[in-house]
Order: sequence, then structure tokens, then C-alpha cells
Amino acid sequence: MTNLTTKPTRRTLLQLAGGVAAGAVAAPYLSGTARAATQITVADPGGPFGPAFRKAFYDPFEKATGNKVVNVAREAEPTAQFKAMVETKSYTWDVCTLTLSARDILKKQGLLDPIGFSHADVPKLMPEAISAEFMGTDVYSTVFAYRTDRVKNAPASWTDFFNVEKFPGRRALRKNPIDTIEQALLADGVPLDKLYPLDIERAFKVLDKIKPHVAVWWTGGAQSTQLLQSGEVDMLPGWNARLQAAIDGGTPAKIVWNQGLYSIEGWGLPKGGPKADVARQFIRFCSDPKAQAAFTEALAYGPTNLDAYQTIAADRAKVLPTSPENLKQMAIANEDWWSANRSKVTERFNAWLLA
Repeated sequence: MTNLTTKPTRRTLLQLAGGVAAGAVAAPYLSGTARAATQITVADPGGPFGPAFRKAFYDPFEKATGNKVVNVAREAEPTAQFKAMVETKSYTWDVCTLTLSARDILKKQGLLDPIGFSHADVPKLMPEAISAEFMGTDVYSTVFAYRTDRVKNAPASWTDFFNVEKFPGRRALRKNPIDTIEQALLADGVPLDKLYPLDIERAFKVLDKIKPHVAVWWTGGAQSTQLLQSGEVDMLPGWNARLQAAIDGGTPAKIVWNQGLYSIEGWGLPKGGPKADVARQFIRFCSDPKAQAAFTEALAYGPTNLDAYQTIAADRAKVLPTSPENLKQMAIANEDWWSANRSKVTERFNAWLLA
């Protein structure tokens, strides 16, 4: 569940209060006498992330520190770029957004610099959102949604989703084993906290049964939004903000958070970067709860600093993955298992689709 380069456009971003830039937020990033301004280049996923991050993080950081942030869109999978940059010492950017899987790949290859602070410094951060070389800014989840105007018997679990007799309707699934394998196992009664290691044989037996009933195998986030909006399918799994985009656009649909799987995106530093000190200040700045709260108004992903919910409107909190009611129904996806097994499971899944 890592292809998030084109997440959906969300509502207009809330303006940050003046205190975010000038008050307590600025304090950890400025020390001693005033310094000359430094320009850093930040690689984000592009699309709606650019303006969302600009309002929530880039502009307030510039105002608080005097440093300049230039943002560029990274590739969908930035690990190759990261490696080339570090090995050639030709740094085209100073900070980059990473998924947990990308973080782990880069960490194992020794390509990341430390971020310079820990969970003890920001105790309200979700523990899994911070490590020595990474700080997560947003949480996304894979859940499913159904059209309330078409599906009258409301499904409430993956078992319901896979039960085509009791819960009739046109279905879509993701054309990828990641998440789809987990969903099959959950449908077959595997408890959420007992998913890993994944029982591949058991999962394919479940998928064999639903395969004839899958109307569409979707391949991208924008497609999943369109499938729900157009009514081409009545229920489908997807990334929560993609599904929420359809709902906010007027589609009569509901998201089912039960048995969802979530993961985290955040910032990493290329090892040996010449502007690492300012880049570390920027990452620390992005841990601020008010900045993260502003970001969630633009994109329906959950803040990693749970203090952000003190300033997020109740109606908005209901559609975010890390709100207490939603988070307690989900579990974090096991990136380590997929890192070790992705190639062989993907090969089998693709062959199964063609069989």
C-alpha cells in the first residue's frame, strides 16, 4: 500500500494560527544568534501534497526560521534516487518523504542520516512514527467502502465483503497482493492481530472463491475513487482518503474502518547531505500538532502527533485514520514480512490472475 503519489485533492487548508510560527513552535528550531537564511529542497509526493505541505509545513517553517523551502515532486519509489544521490554526493534534495518500506530499504543500505531527536522529545507522536532516521507525518489506511444507495444490507467486516450471497453487489479488488492477501485471510476468520506471517495457501483458497465475482481489478488510487463515484462497483477496498474524496464529492457511500490496515509516511534525510542541520530543524518542525492538524484539513490522512486532535474539528476527526475510534479498529501492516516475501508472492498473484 505504498503508491501514494497521487492522493486526492481535499478541502481548502485551514490557516495556521500566528502562534504556530512565532510562539512555542519556533523555539526548538532557533538557537543562539540569528543565522543567515538557508534554502533546502524538499521532495514530496507531488499533486495535492505540494500545496497541502506548503500551507501546513513549508510556509510556517519559513516564517519561524527565516530559511527557505523549495519543494519538488519525487518519483513514486524514491529509493533508487536516494542511493544515487548519496553515492555520487550530488544532492538534488535535502529531505524526502518515505513510506515505512522505503525507509527500511534505505536504512539497511546505510543511506539515511539521523533526524536528531527521539520519541522522548515529542512524546505525543505515535511510537511507530519515529525512529533514529525517520519521522512520520501522516497515517494512511486500507479500508473498504460501499454505496449506501445500492447496498442495503450494510457490510461490517471483510467476512461480509467476501460474502457475495448475503451481501450482493458489484465488487472491485486491488490488482496487487499487498493488502489483498490480508483481506482474504481476515475474511476467512484470521484475527487482525494474528495475520502475520501470512498464510499464503489459505489466502489463495479464499481468493479462488471470490475471483469470479470481482468486476474490476483496480490499479491506482484515482481509479478507486472513480469506481466508487461512478457507481461502476458497489463496494471496494482502497486507501481511506481516496474513498473519502468520493464521499466528499457527494457519493452516497460509507467507509468501514473495522479490520483496516494502516501505515505511515514521513521524512528521511539522505546520508551526508550538506544542509542536514536545517533539514533536521524542518523535520522537527513537522512534528508540531497544530501544523499536522492543518495538513489533515487538506488531505484525509491521520496526524502522527495525536495532540493534533485538540484542534481538529470533530466532524473531520471522524474520517481520519488515527482518530481514537478508528485507530482502535485497525492494525499496522507488517512491512518486514512484505519486504522479505513481496517478489515471490507478487509473481504467484500475477500468475493466478491470468489462470
